[in-house]
Amino acid sequence: MDYPRPPRLVACTLCIACVLAPASSPAQGVSDADLQKRANAILTLMGFSLVPDVTTGALSLSDQGAGNPYFRQTSIAGGGNPRKDLPLYLEGTLAYGRYDPTFAVSDGQASASISVKWNSVLGTGGVGWGFPIARELVLRPIFNFSLGRVESGATTTPTQGASSREVLDFLGNGRLNAFGLGGSLMLDYERYRPENEVDFELRYSYINLQSFDSSQAVEGHSNAQTFSLWSRYRAPTGFSALERPLRYVLEYAYTSFLSDLQGVLGFDDVHSLGAGLELDSSNHDVFVTRTRLLVRYKIGNNVTGWAVGLGFSF
Repeated sequence: MDYPRPPRLVACTLCIACVLAPASSPAQGVSDADLQKRANAILTLMGFSLVPDVTTGALSLSDQGAGNPYFRQTSIAGGGNPRKDLPLYLEGTLAYGRYDPTFAVSDGQASASISVKWNSVLGTGGVGWGFPIARELVLRPIFNFSLGRVESGATTTPTQGASSREVLDFLGNGRLNAFGLGGSLMLDYERYRPENEVDFELRYSYINLQSFDSSQAVEGHSNAQTFSLWSRYRAPTGFSALERPLRYVLEYAYTSFLSDLQGVLGFDDVHSLGAGLELDSSNHDVFVTRTRLLVRYKIGNNVTGWAVGLGFSF
C-alpha cells in the first residue's frame, strides 16, 4: 500500500527576521544621476523577494553606526500542485519592503539632509509544469511574472539643491511602478514514507524588472538571478497530537545571488539552518492539513541572523 502524500499546495510565512550587516546608510548628494542609481537599486532590492526563498523571506538590515534598520523586507510565499492528478504547478509571493535612504542637497552655500522613506509592495506569480525524469524526481520549468510599486515620502523637502524639480518632487511624493518577466527551472525530489519524508529542490531563477508609468525623475531596471538549494526532512517524534503523529522538521537552504543582486547588500550568498515541529490535522475536517513552526539561523559572508517561520499545508 502506497503511503499517501501530503497535499502539495503550501503557503509559508516568515514572521520575524533579523540580519545584521556591517553596512551604513550615509547621506548622499542628490541629482538626477544619483536618483537614477537609487531607482535601479530599489528595483534590485525588490529582486530579493521575487520567488519563494526561506533565506530572504524576511530581512532587516541595520546601520551599525546609528543602530537603526534602513532596509526591511517581509514576504508571504507559497507553491504547489493544486491537483494530484495534474502536473500543473502554481506559486506566488507577496512582499513588503521599507528602505530609508538619506540624501544631502546643497545650493552652493548651505546644505541640508532629506530623510526619505521608500515603501514597496511586490507580487510575483509563477506557472509551471512538471516532467517526471525518474521515480519521485521531477524537472519543472516555471514562467514568472511580477508587478510592484514603490512610493517615496520625505520628512522635509528643500526647495533648492537638486539638479531638477522632478527629483525633489519624487523624493517628496513620488512613485515607481515596476513589472517583471522571467522564468525558473526547478529540479524537485520528493520521497514520502511513514517513517520519514524528504524534500529536495534545486532552482535557478531569472526575472528582469523594468519600471513603467512612474514619476518623471526615475525609470529603473534590474536583472534578478538566483541559484538556490532547499531541503527538508520530517519524521515522527514518537508523540501524537490530533490523532496523528507529531513530526519534527529539519531544514537546510542555500541561495547564491547573481547578476545585479550579487553583493548589493554586502553578501553574495546565505545559508539557512532550520528546526521545528509540524502538527498534522488531516484526520479532522479542517481546511489546514498541516502547520509548521520553524526557527531558522542564517549565515553568509558579512551577515548572520535568525528568523521564525510559520507554514501551512492545505
